[in-house]
Amino acid sequence: MNVSPVTPSLIAEGLCKRYGDVVALDGFDLAVPPGTVHGLLGPNGAGKSTAVKILTTLLDFDSGTARVAGHDVRGQARLVRRRIGLVGQEAAVDEILSGRQNLVMFGRLYGLGTADARSRADDLLASFDLAEAADRAVSTYSGGMRRRLDIAVGLVLTPSVLFLDEPTTGLDPRARNEVWQTVRQVAERGTTVLLTTQYLDEADQLASRITVLNQGRAVADDSPEALKRQIGGDRVTVTLPLRVPLGPTADALAAAVGVPGAVDPANHAVTFEAGAGVVVLAEVVRALDAAGVVPEDLVLRRPTLDEVFLTLTGPRQRAAAAPTTKEDAVR
Repeated sequence: MNVSPVTPSLIAEGLCKRYGDVVALDGFDLAVPPGTVHGLLGPNGAGKSTAVKILTTLLDFDSGTARVAGHDVRGQARLVRRRIGLVGQEAAVDEILSGRQNLVMFGRLYGLGTADARSRADDLLASFDLAEAADRAVSTYSGGMRRRLDIAVGLVLTPSVLFLDEPTTGLDPRARNEVWQTVRQVAERGTTVLLTTQYLDEADQLASRITVLNQGRAVADDSPEALKRQIGGDRVTVTLPLRVPLGPTADALAAAVGVPGAVDPANHAVTFEAGAGVVVLAEVVRALDAAGVVPEDLVLRRPTLDEVFLTLTGPRQRAAAAPTTKEDAVR
């Protein structure tokens, strides 16, 4: 039985955009399946803001093609705008009004009748755990509550695609977790989310797939785990007591685990790299136990998205890329 391929909710092919002599996007490609959270990462000046503005019809482009929710961004901009929500870095809500009043107001601005706007506001307040604070002024909300309300505003018309531009900037850890949970709920209900963020742990937590943008081009596109594997396997580091001879012990451990170790005399430690760190860790523990050695420290460390990011957008690339556009220069 033939299975029809899933049409992406977001497609960009060969997008190019110049600001005079400055190249903001240089053949940018993107494909995002429906109902997923897709992270868009890159250093300042990489073109993230330009890409989002193009996909949300706020900025024209020089060449290439883009489709959002099945509609051509350039030729069907009005239809695209009816199918998307956009939550920028700055809160769009009015702090004098209550949460309910904000949602009703935006519903009316988006063309809903009064009754429908009130009904939609009630649904969103309940969904995002804001019902108890619905009639309080937004100025009394915590940072996390305010941001959740901002996301709710972006969902008033139940968009097919929601664009989140650095949604947790400036929030404390508790508020960030509240927003993360909200984003997960949005995706679980079928909305596609394109997330731009400077917090790599945020992308790791939320995104099923990540595109890394550098100098206007997508330099990587894969799941967080696959991206981490690209820069190497796990690392097991053994820090030995000073009374234990480092060289002979490192050789004995290397023989036991079957991979060479990198000796670090300054820290009296040895590190083993392997694809499956848990297996190496078990072998190291057995070898240490057989030798009667109790380590000062024993750590299994996996590659992080920070390391992936730095590898793909290293110092030379970052220096060449920042800043390229007026909006990126202030971020």
